Amino acid sequence: MDVELIISLVPFAVILCAGIFIQAAAGFAAGLVIVPALLWCGYSIPAAQCSLLVATIPQNIWGVWSLRDSIEPREVIWPGIGRVLFLPTGIGVLMLLDFVDEGTVRQLVGLIVLLVTLAIIFIQPEPRMHLHPIWAVIAFPLSGFFQGLVGMGGPPMVFWVQAHDWSTEKTRSFLFMMYLVSIFPALAFLYLAFGNQVIEPGVLALAMIPMLWVVTYFGLKFGSMLGRDRLRRITLGLLLIMGLAGLVGPMLN
Repeated sequence: MDVELIISLVPFAVILCAGIFIQAAAGFAAGLVIVPALLWCGYSIPAAQCSLLVATIPQNIWGVWSLRDSIEPREVIWPGIGRVLFLPTGIGVLMLLDFVDEGTVRQLVGLIVLLVTLAIIFIQPEPRMHLHPIWAVIAFPLSGFFQGLVGMGGPPMVFWVQAHDWSTEKTRSFLFMMYLVSIFPALAFLYLAFGNQVIEPGVLALAMIPMLWVVTYFGLKFGSMLGRDRLRRITLGLLLIMGLAGLVGPMLN
């Protein structure tokens, strides 16, 4: 392979590894890190989304398998359907963004990262045994829409899960399953909408899966060593900086 081509792929590899490492260590934020960072490197939102989805396949399969005893199928059927059904809606809006200039798209993504990060910091739902079904009707379609639009569909689900008095194992198993059931439909919808634009980044991410397994392992170890709360604060600080940079950067240019 040409040396220049290898060098050009280094930022791509570093960004995917960083996002997966943070996801493994802190338990969230892969999309919030990978998508805006790849946009800064000149990738489109569909390409960034496809890379993210492929990169998270090993982590989600491992999570579902290792926590399979905590999964109750009847609890994931309707949320999964709601999430998947609204993926095409977000991708449809994303197709309209093809006519928007690159700087505006980066600002939009930066604003979303900033708002989501602030929501994670300030919205702390009180755990309870049951929630009114209307919250699920809102959370999972909204999650599917944002997953299709910018590849950041996790926060609505996370808020919904945090409002339940579930164990850590059940919370993690539910989220892993939600991510997993939507990965392959999302990849299919992206291909139908954008064709060859998503193939190359998807194949590159697939080729990196052995490396991402290793990154996931060390991310889990690092998260345990540093402590989830401390790492969460560091991650949120990083996301605030990334959101502000995405929002303000095009103005400075």
